[in-house]
Amino acid sequence: MWQAQHVSSLLRQAAPERDVELIEVSTIGDRDRSEPLSQMGGMGIFTREVQSAVLDGRADMAVHSLKDLPTESVEGLTLAGVPDRGPRFDVLVLPQLHAGTVTSLDDVAQGARIGTGSLRRQAQLLHTRPDLVMTEIRGNVETRLRKLDEGEYDAIVLAAAGLKRLELADRISLMLEPPVMFPAVGQAALGIECRSDDEVTQEVLNRITDSNTLSEVTAERACLRELRAGCHAPVGVLSEITKVDRLTLTAVVLSGDGQQRVTTTCEGPASDADELGRQLAIDLSRKGADALLATKD
Repeated sequence: MWQAQHVSSLLRQAAPERDVELIEVSTIGDRDRSEPLSQMGGMGIFTREVQSAVLDGRADMAVHSLKDLPTESVEGLTLAGVPDRGPRFDVLVLPQLHAGTVTSLDDVAQGARIGTGSLRRQAQLLHTRPDLVMTEIRGNVETRLRKLDEGEYDAIVLAAAGLKRLELADRISLMLEPPVMFPAVGQAALGIECRSDDEVTQEVLNRITDSNTLSEVTAERACLRELRAGCHAPVGVLSEITKVDRLTLTAVVLSGDGQQRVTTTCEGPASDADELGRQLAIDLSRKGADALLATKD
């Protein structure tokens, strides 16, 4: 809902001639807060119902966390809006009683119970600290923090963007940045879909699109699509506009237990973002990424 309200604010500024109304839609990923994400039917668990609302005319656009939006487009819809991205890294959060007591992942106690439902986060943490115990956690941010503070976990991993958007940045104990933790494809970016034949809405969404963010996520999503990996696969990608129209990409693919890891980097014109992402994936495959993804579970 924060994201939808944020987009509505951007739209009101960019297109004051348009009325903006929020249509709340509950997805299966929202309703089922106990089953692990990896066992809930794969891609689209946070997006299908919202997309249906656009296709059947109940809404004109769908606001997604871009990291949850499958790379294969839905017939009749187009990704038409990508606003400026938030902080893209993950963070470690400790219980309130112990907040601020770690300066690196090495400071986390041996065998600590880490709450995260993300295979990407689990694999990368285990690659650095195989002693850590990965424990499934579901629910909204407030629910996860409550469970942490009540002692169900020694620490949890969340997205920096989510905490900052909810004005909970004071709960961040440790930033998890590359090479320890690469972000998810599209992390901290919003993706706004509308109907493919709705040229008026597409033009409005173009007004709130950030060109650098669009180049970055286009490359990241092309890499994931070429790997034929889902949104929840143990794949991390860092994209950076380093110079004018120059895009640098670094990606990692891991086995589910974190023991095996392949990585590669490429650079090129941001205008060739889709092709750069494809080449990144091809290089990862040459290094054995396909075999790791086939055994991620």
